[in-house]
Amino acid sequence: MNILFIGDIVGKVGRKALIQNLHTIKNKYDISFTVANGENISNGKGINRNHYDFLIKNGVDCVTLGNHYKDRDDIRNYIDKVDKLIRPLNLKDEFPGEGSKIFDVDGVKIRVSNLLGSAFLKFEVNDPYQEISKVIETDESDIHIIDLHGESTGEKKALAYALKNSVSAVLGTHTHVQTRDAQILNSGAFFISDVGMCGSYNSVLGTEIESVVDKIIYHDETKHFKYLDEDDTLFSAVVLKFDALTFKPVEIIPLYLINKKG
Repeated sequence: MNILFIGDIVGKVGRKALIQNLHTIKNKYDISFTVANGENISNGKGINRNHYDFLIKNGVDCVTLGNHYKDRDDIRNYIDKVDKLIRPLNLKDEFPGEGSKIFDVDGVKIRVSNLLGSAFLKFEVNDPYQEISKVIETDESDIHIIDLHGESTGEKKALAYALKNSVSAVLGTHTHVQTRDAQILNSGAFFISDVGMCGSYNSVLGTEIESVVDKIIYHDETKHFKYLDEDDTLFSAVVLKFDALTFKPVEIIPLYLINKKG
């Protein structure tokens, strides 16, 4: 069984990157189930209902979130009405929705969990290890994939090793830069510090270059981050290959695809 996990989809260009690549990749790698991080899909922050529907319509089977989980006001109105959207599990505040869910794929039980890392965030979260351990205690899935959305590569790797005998994959998101450490840990679990992003290739993490330079480098507080409507696209993801009988990890294949305009 092959599972595709797509990194943070950023804005309109990220949505274009998905359309350009998803169908071809699913056919090439015989993908049975697709997960995508959608927390930046609506103009860089959050996910509205239209963009959730866009992902499902275009072949995504599960959508995970991150620190921008509540940046779109309408999410509180629809998150409990849809069945393929997962918000972070370890939130301190009361929030609707689920942080972990099992999907039945031709009789195979695939669990997807969404965690926020605890290092360097601007708000506090519950301990990610303690929260996911509660899920694992009663988990009956065949495959368990964790989207670990966080800043620190060290925290991600440490948590992956702590969970290596309990889950199938710990995949990092949030930094928008694909790392070169994709591997199968010594217990057999997949790991990568960050899957990367889908978005504008000529950008700073998917954000229009000048707006970032003005605000971050020149400290111009009157400037706001902008997102391009058109650009060369970058599509970052990983393919996870599992043994069809034992569901043990076999191979992780990073994807980093650039499509030039025109």
